Amino acid sequence: MSWGTELWDQFDNLEKHTQWGIDILEKYIKFVKERTEIELSYAKQLRNLSKKYQPKKNSKEEEEYRYTACQAFLSTLNEMNDYAGQHEVISENLTSKIIAGLARYVQELKQERKSHFHDGRKAQQHIETCWKQLESSKRRFERECKEADRAQQYFEKMDADINVTKADVEKARQQAQLRHQMAEDSKADYSSILQKFNHEQREYYYTHIPTIFQQIQEMEERRIVRLGESMKTYAEVDRQVTPIIGKCLDGIVKAAEAIDQKNDSQLVIEAYKSGFEPPGDIEFEDYTQPMKRTVSENSLSNSRGEGKAEPKFGGKAKGKLWPFIKKNKSPKQPKEPLSHRFNEFMTSKPKIHCFRSLKRGGSTPEDFSNLPPEQRRKKLQQKVDELNKDIQKEVDQRDAITKMKDVYLKNPQMGDPASLDHKLAEVNQNIEKLRLEAQKFEAWLAEVEGRLPARGEQARRQSGLYDAQSAPAVNNCAQARESPDGSYTEEQSQESEVKVPAMDFDDEFDDEEPLPAIGTCKALYTFDGQNEGTISVVEGETLYVIEEDKGDGWTRIRRSEDEEGYVPTSYVEVYLDKNAKGAKTYI
Repeated sequence: MSWGTELWDQFDNLEKHTQWGIDILEKYIKFVKERTEIELSYAKQLRNLSKKYQPKKNSKEEEEYRYTACQAFLSTLNEMNDYAGQHEVISENLTSKIIAGLARYVQELKQERKSHFHDGRKAQQHIETCWKQLESSKRRFERECKEADRAQQYFEKMDADINVTKADVEKARQQAQLRHQMAEDSKADYSSILQKFNHEQREYYYTHIPTIFQQIQEMEERRIVRLGESMKTYAEVDRQVTPIIGKCLDGIVKAAEAIDQKNDSQLVIEAYKSGFEPPGDIEFEDYTQPMKRTVSENSLSNSRGEGKAEPKFGGKAKGKLWPFIKKNKSPKQPKEPLSHRFNEFMTSKPKIHCFRSLKRGGSTPEDFSNLPPEQRRKKLQQKVDELNKDIQKEVDQRDAITKMKDVYLKNPQMGDPASLDHKLAEVNQNIEKLRLEAQKFEAWLAEVEGRLPARGEQARRQSGLYDAQSAPAVNNCAQARESPDGSYTEEQSQESEVKVPAMDFDDEFDDEEPLPAIGTCKALYTFDGQNEGTISVVEGETLYVIEEDKGDGWTRIRRSEDEEGYVPTSYVEVYLDKNAKGAKTYI
């Protein structure tokens, strides 16, 4: 099966077919190129997705990744990043192994095709030229024959005419002979050209054209084979990364299987355990007996009056904040002597008028005395560990400088040893400062650990009592133990009794008239109000404004009668009611 013998007369169709084959190859190249663009785009989107959900450094999110579930999610993000890398590998391999090679091959194919069809056209032109020569010699031979016949007839006519002179007859005879000779020459020339043409024609149809068409056939078959090999490579490129992609997916499964719910629960305990003991039972007080009564050591407050009952732990003691206070919506009850029990509690509870200052909070004390004991211990331990690391770094730097100084002493040409004295003194000074700082925090840590109950020990502490560091009261809110953001502060121990007039508990907190709305606001961003005193809002939500920003960056809003709190002023767009009481007019 050969195109040279089977398609000897289909030169134009073969030219169209080979051009179509090149177009198919270019179309496949375009297809693979678009596939690489899709892979790159997909990989980029996967990387952006993974980066979007990565925890931000030095943020609260980074602390959340202590939990195994969050660690599994982080592993998933990292595996997806590697997964995206495999799609980039697919794109690179498709480009290098298919697109680049096929693009060069197409150019070579075009040149080869052009060369073959140029040879074919050249052979066609040659046979056409031979045919034209044959036709020309044939017409000339025919014309010469006709001229010879006419010259012969004219001679015979002149020879038969008696009136013509002998000279005219001789002239006509010579002319006839000349024409006859010319016809013979034309015949010989025509015969020679005809033989030559037949030879060229046989060469054309049986040698030149079959050879050229065979080369074109081989070229076309190589194109087909190359296209098939490219398709195999296309599949192989995907197959090569499949095991790695499988490992990425296996990594996600392994991370999911590593989730330990018990460990996460323990981490929650470690993160939020306060170290306080639950309050004990309140003893029954018999009012049928004389008013002189004793208070159980497990009651909410200590007797600071005339009773000389000694506290269990000795020394100065004070009441602890009741941890679960809910608003009492029941009608007011007559004031009972039982309210005397809350004297200490009322002195430590932040009053409403200083809520805003507590919400915004001041700077954190250096000794973390604003935290509950267990959390304070962890913070101090963390600070001690950080200081020890810093000390070790400085010690390593001092050792390095000392070694360098010894090298300079042994080899003065390398440097001046005295030039390192200033740096060495500075490092020693830093080490001394860090050690003093570490000693200070270690002392605080030892103090806290001395107050915490030992593991396994039965709780013997009086309810609501624990030792605290002395801290001077700064203002009316300095005695507050718990601020709206959940921080814990200790009030200064008082040796003398703090007397507070008896009052109903609800009078101080629950019976406060709700503030009127002075406008509305629209949430520009979502705010997750996790701290006490704040309120969560969703982007686009509309709420009521009950207290505008006083210059500290917080606005008090209300969603319903029982749901109000503070949000950052920058998170909302406020629309104050000009007719509302206390509302400002903005121009």
